[in-house]
Amino acid sequence: MFSIGLTGGINSGKSTVAGMFAARGVPLIDTDLIAHRITAPGGVAMPFIASEFGRDFVAANGALDRAKMRTLVFADDTAKARLEAIVHPLIRAETERQRHAVQGAYHIVVVPLLVESGEWAARVSRVLVVDCPVETQIARVMQRSGFTRDQVLAIIAKQATREARLAAAADVVLNDESATLETLAQDVDALHARYLALAAA
Repeated sequence: MFSIGLTGGINSGKSTVAGMFAARGVPLIDTDLIAHRITAPGGVAMPFIASEFGRDFVAANGALDRAKMRTLVFADDTAKARLEAIVHPLIRAETERQRHAVQGAYHIVVVPLLVESGEWAARVSRVLVVDCPVETQIARVMQRSGFTRDQVLAIIAKQATREARLAAAADVVLNDESATLETLAQDVDALHARYLALAAA
């Protein structure tokens, strides 16, 4: 089935654009939602995480203690690799299950770290990047999360560069300071028409 991998940096507007495609009837598979589901109370990843990292990383309700894990993996790349070795295969398996179940001319897989993973580009028909300048990202994250500029820069430094994402893109939606919901909707309408035509071909 024809598929689109949708990605972008932090606060680029991925969720907004994905929601617009969903409003046009396009099935969405969100790998972030899957990641949250498998690390929720009773999630399939939780026994493996508790075994690998200890009960300190399990919250009282049985979910992943996200704040504690975020602090650890941000400071320790080996811990990040250990966590990814647990969750990534589970996310891949659930993503493939959902992809085989969806109906429609095409579907979209939302993958925040599509470029960083090094594997997703080969698993979708086209890559769509929601793009904005780095300074716009910084301002949005500071406003949304109350982080300092240095904290935001540290997060961005862990992600693929804007240039690397654009190099991987077959299609781009620019969501900079001049973009509005109306202009984004126009971009999505044009892409939706293109994808329907490509899927039919």
